[in-house]
Amino acid sequence: MTSFMLDKLVMSEIICIANQKGGVGKTTTAVNLAAALAISKKKTLLVDCDPQANATTGVGIDKSRLNKNLYHGMIGEAKAQSLIVGSEIDTLKVLPARTELIGFDVEMISVPNREKALRNLVTPLRRQFDFMIIDCPPSLSLLTVNAMTAADSMLIPLQCDFYALEGLSQLLQTIQRIRSGLNKKLQIRGILMTMYDKRTNLSSQVAEDASKYFKKMVLKTIVPRNVKLGEAPSFGKPILLYDATSPGAISYISLAKEIMNKKRR
Repeated sequence: MTSFMLDKLVMSEIICIANQKGGVGKTTTAVNLAAALAISKKKTLLVDCDPQANATTGVGIDKSRLNKNLYHGMIGEAKAQSLIVGSEIDTLKVLPARTELIGFDVEMISVPNREKALRNLVTPLRRQFDFMIIDCPPSLSLLTVNAMTAADSMLIPLQCDFYALEGLSQLLQTIQRIRSGLNKKLQIRGILMTMYDKRTNLSSQVAEDASKYFKKMVLKTIVPRNVKLGEAPSFGKPILLYDATSPGAISYISLAKEIMNKKRR
């Protein structure tokens, strides 16, 4: 392997977006961070590792037209390269999902090294992309374990509501278990505060508590509660293509810049 290829392998980064709680802005973050990185001229792959496949439809891909998807790659029936599809943004490619993926946990239960299926699938793509963003299901399932095992780092969306910090300790414990056994290099890229409403004291209090307990782990970027962010997926578009001037779009541009500028430890 040439020195250029080695450099490319080192430079590429796989970021897993995960939180076992639903409704925290996980898929919104995966789709819009990937789009913002791509618009910043970074070759980006969005990997939809959630059987709900919301990230797939969120970038305008018609699931009914897919012959194969991530499921077929993870069970060894297809190479990753053959599964990649394009998007409206030239530098943003997608490894899509469909509901078949829901069977992965059950079908692979007795398969050796089942936690490394995703890593084995996407590692050959490192030379092709600057960033790979993995959207996970809202659970600590085998699919999520696969994503954490494949990733270099992890981004945790945290909704600014009353129950925000509940369950986060369980997620951090899971990360420690992954580090101790399956992926020693897994880092936490940061905690991203989402659905922030500046009109409420609660949002401010949650953000303050998160910063108090998790300190530098909390990213500077805060994603506001924004109607346009909620509308964009129904049009099959990232927020940057739906309304580039909205507060939601501006926040994800800011997040992409923070990710690109903040070196991994």
